[in-house]
Amino acid sequence: MPIIELQRRMRQLGEIRIGHTVDTGRVSDKTGRAIRRPEKLNIFRLTSASRPLLEQVADLYGGEVREWAPQNGGPKEWEVYTQADRLPVLVPPREPVTQWYEQYKGSKCVRRCDGVTEQKSDKACLCNPDQRACQITTRLNVMLRNVPGLGVWLLTSHGYYAAVELPEVAQFLAATRGYVDAWLTMEEKQVVRDDGQTARFMVPKLDVQVTPAQLLAGEGGIAPEAVGQGQRSAVGGASRTAIEAPKPAAPTVEDFIAAAEGSASLNDLSTNLAAAQHVGFAVNLQDPADPVALAFIRRRDALMAPPPAAVAPPAPAAPAAPVADADLLWQQIVAAWPGTTSELNTAFPQVMSGVAPEDASEAELDTFLKKLRAGEL
Repeated sequence: MPIIELQRRMRQLGEIRIGHTVDTGRVSDKTGRAIRRPEKLNIFRLTSASRPLLEQVADLYGGEVREWAPQNGGPKEWEVYTQADRLPVLVPPREPVTQWYEQYKGSKCVRRCDGVTEQKSDKACLCNPDQRACQITTRLNVMLRNVPGLGVWLLTSHGYYAAVELPEVAQFLAATRGYVDAWLTMEEKQVVRDDGQTARFMVPKLDVQVTPAQLLAGEGGIAPEAVGQGQRSAVGGASRTAIEAPKPAAPTVEDFIAAAEGSASLNDLSTNLAAAQHVGFAVNLQDPADPVALAFIRRRDALMAPPPAAVAPPAPAAPAAPVADADLLWQQIVAAWPGTTSELNTAFPQVMSGVAPEDASEAELDTFLKKLRAGEL
């Protein structure tokens, strides 16, 4: 029996990220540290305190493990920029998604609110609903299907579309009462703002390769009590009789070697590897005596190898800087402002030639934020 007042949860092995920060070339007058800005990625970046764990990730999805220092000053960790934009995952059956309005000062969360009650003070929400100082924070916990280790990987998003779309999908998958096979993907969205500017950002997605009816019938999931027994869950339905057809022959070593060699991409290779590991093949990719594991490793290396060329290929163009979001810029201004919100609303028009905060464009908000961070105000 668990202790009633303690919330059970699996340990966190690391984080899945769809962005990083880049140096702006400027230095803060207050802290003396380099000023960095967020930038989106079109591949998954994973971080963890465990280097061996990320080496397993790099073996599966490409990339090089290197040391990484979190921007909030936390202990040093490790990171790997994979070559994958789809990751095979398991969605756990209990609370795969949580959502809050949150405000941070440095690495400390000072407000956490559900829109009605601020949890830390147990008082009514402190924000103006029309101009929230807090930021939408959506957290998704998944297990990486092919990576060793019992625990979850956390993906955090502050975007609107992730906040309204991701929870519904995750909750539907969790409603099957099992660990559901799924794919974690990302999708670029483009939104034209009121001022005509186009904002581009990445939105995390969960996808499955079965229909909703199949999910609710128990396909694509592993019941919690069947974990380790190789049994699929039968969700909420009575047993059904059927005329037994002849069972197909079990796949052989040669079948999975052929599947590995025929994989056209890293995503195909990952799918075929998951199928092989599900029936007990290539469980340990580090075992050189396992011919199936060796076939997958060789195909992975071939897919990751650069194409032969007489000259080095041109360096990829740097990704375009994302267009800032007005709500995010205002949240950053509020967080950086040393005084009250009323003083900020008074100071903004004085600095920006009479433009009120609610009428300011992204460019004007960004200009004010830069002046504020540079100590010019």
